[in-house]
Amino acid sequence: MADSIMSKAATMEIPINSNGDTGTLAEDDSLEQDLQQVMVSGPNLNETSIVSGGYGGPAGGIIPTSTIKGSSNHNTNSSTEEVSRGVAVEKLDSVKKWGINTYKCTKQMFSERFGRGSRTVDLELEAQIDVLRDTKNKYENILRLATALISHFQNMVQTQQALGDTFTDLSQKSPELQDEFGYNAETQKLLCKNGEALLGAINFFVSSVNTLVNKTMEDTLMTIKQYENARLEFDAYRSDLEELSLGPRDAAAMVRIEMAQHEYQIHRDKYERLRSDVTIKLKFLEENKVKVMHKQLLLFHNAISAYFAGNQQQLEQTLIQFNVKLKPPGSDKPSWLEEQ
Repeated sequence: MADSIMSKAATMEIPINSNGDTGTLAEDDSLEQDLQQVMVSGPNLNETSIVSGGYGGPAGGIIPTSTIKGSSNHNTNSSTEEVSRGVAVEKLDSVKKWGINTYKCTKQMFSERFGRGSRTVDLELEAQIDVLRDTKNKYENILRLATALISHFQNMVQTQQALGDTFTDLSQKSPELQDEFGYNAETQKLLCKNGEALLGAINFFVSSVNTLVNKTMEDTLMTIKQYENARLEFDAYRSDLEELSLGPRDAAAMVRIEMAQHEYQIHRDKYERLRSDVTIKLKFLEENKVKVMHKQLLLFHNAISAYFAGNQQQLEQTLIQFNVKLKPPGSDKPSWLEEQ
């Protein structure tokens, strides 16, 4: 009996038309379309509402669930994600531009090195840059030699100081040679005093030349380095534009040529600006170098001449003329707290 009921139920669920084919009722078609429409255009879970008054209740009883979940947090999270995404895209673009620029500059550098590429040359400016680099090397040699002179001369002054103290001690303990030891003690103390004055003049000379070389000249050379990098970039994008101009002229190629023209103009402006900066800095550096070295060389000459001529008055006058202030005796020695 159960089998007959199941067979009857199955027969009732599968209708048969007059030709023996399975048919679909109009109600089934409409039901299936309604289900598809609900699945496609049904409300979002975030947009569903809770009806406080039950089915068919007044509209005033509808409470949006978005207020329960906190729409402000959702908006904040979305804004944070958009900002993070924007920063990531910006960094990616920056890395991409850096990679393209590095590739073009490296290609241009190797082309110039192997004689296959052309480079922009300002003969007058390049000559001035070479003179500056050569001058800096020679001035650095002056600094090394002057520093060595200070070290050697300071040792001599310290030896004279120790010798004068020894003569003074012996003059007090040797009555029969008191005058002779006393004369030598006074001479060594005078030489030591003049030596400290000469050391002050040479230290002032070294300090001024060091500022000129390692600050003023170095600042100009940093600008020159930026100029040389801008020149390489300018030639790289110029070569790229020339290569594209010799190629086909279809729509895609014209877009690339237009972009290359834009990049070329940007790097040309940068190159021209830095070339102007280098020219101006070289001019002011030359004027400053002449002014500084004129004073320092005159100081060095007068101080050396006065010391070895034994002219103490002229040596002191030289220090006053060039506003050289000597350090008080013992100022270079560390305090007893620093020695602990």
